Amino acid sequence: MQAIVIVLNKTECLEELMEKLSEHNVRATIISSKGMAHSLMDLDKMRFIESLKILLDPIHKENYTIFSVIDDHLIPEVSKIVNEVTGGLEKSNSGIIFTVPVGYAEGIA
Repeated sequence: MQAIVIVLNKTECLEELMEKLSEHNVRATIISSKGMAHSLMDLDKMRFIESLKILLDPIHKENYTIFSVIDDHLIPEVSKIVNEVTGGLEKSNSGIIFTVPVGYAEGIA
């Protein structure tokens, strides 16, 4: 089993992503989140030039962190779904996906 984490910067894709994951019996928890750059900007700790870079090359102010515990064999399918829905994670500001091995889990149907 793996914990799969998807950080979805393209927030407009959330509903479609959830529908497609649900079709493959993947259940997930969604947390509204924010990247470090925006946190620093909100705290007014960024230099002026770095602030301009964000204005000229905007990134999403918020994103969603989606996580689930899934069987290993589902990882390629989940990755495929995420890439199809977002237009590809290789594109800047789409999001990221990664897994972490789960040694123990309880309460997962």
